[in-house]
Amino acid sequence: MTALLELNDVVVRFGLRGGLFRSAGSIEAVSGVSLKIEEGRTYGIVGESGSGKTTLARAVAGLHHASSGSILYRGQELRDLPEAQFRKLRREIVMMFQDPIGSLSPRLSIKSLITEPFRIQGMTDRDLDAEARRLLAMVGLPPEFAARYPYQISGGQARRVGVARALALNPKLLIADEPTAGLDVSIQGEMLNLLARLQDELGLAIMIITHNLNVVRHITDRVGIMYLGKLVEEGETEAVFSAPQHPYTLALLAANPEPDPDAQLMRIALQGEPPSILRRPAGCEFHTRCPFVQSRCATEVPAWQEGASAAHRCHFPGAWAQQTGPG
Repeated sequence: MTALLELNDVVVRFGLRGGLFRSAGSIEAVSGVSLKIEEGRTYGIVGESGSGKTTLARAVAGLHHASSGSILYRGQELRDLPEAQFRKLRREIVMMFQDPIGSLSPRLSIKSLITEPFRIQGMTDRDLDAEARRLLAMVGLPPEFAARYPYQISGGQARRVGVARALALNPKLLIADEPTAGLDVSIQGEMLNLLARLQDELGLAIMIITHNLNVVRHITDRVGIMYLGKLVEEGETEAVFSAPQHPYTLALLAANPEPDPDAQLMRIALQGEPPSILRRPAGCEFHTRCPFVQSRCATEVPAWQEGASAAHRCHFPGAWAQQTGPG
């Protein structure tokens, strides 16, 4: 299938202040990420808080500037695209933010919120009442919701309003930042089913940013595991879940509150907090928390190794199985 979005060695740096307007260098929040998202497919980015997954998503959406590398959308380079030109692409690339209520202006009605993209894009020929009814029906909300305000709706309903607003202009790529965060399990399922249905109906590609592995397994085709701003494992979702090669992936799966009953995975726990990106560990950056660490890990950066259905960045892939066997 055709790659709708292709990232090659994307780096996002943020400057540091040393006091009184002096620069104190920079940090790499995203460090050399490469991946592809195909048309009509879903890609999940997973990692702990601070792993760089939201920063990466915002770079794709043009909300952060990528310092180097390449961000290609339909073959067009986005990294240094002038804002005036990027604005046109915002009909096709949209981002749905994590906080469903906080991302909605409390002063605007639901109708105004979901039809705002038409006004921003200067599409003055639209019947906004008809568009509001269409969009509300698309996400399973009754037409009378158009007159309500954000404080009058629930978190799950606010998430549906966010989806309606994001899809108003029939985009090709939806970036969803933690689309189920803070929702009850039953409401999470409804939201995922809604996204899956809309993807089928509209031919959407979806990039999901989450720490919830149940979300990833339910809806994604491929998954990338991020640690300290880098991908440590990437591939077809089922391949990564059934036979993780990187110990960080294994630890995330072990912490999953609803593990796959058929998976024969060793149950390990992550120790301590991730190191600061201001002081990245030498060698494999995960070695300070890895239960299978060996001397080589502390000094040598692991190469990216491609497999048939997944790739990883580990000196001793699948070490948990090699050392102990499945358990």
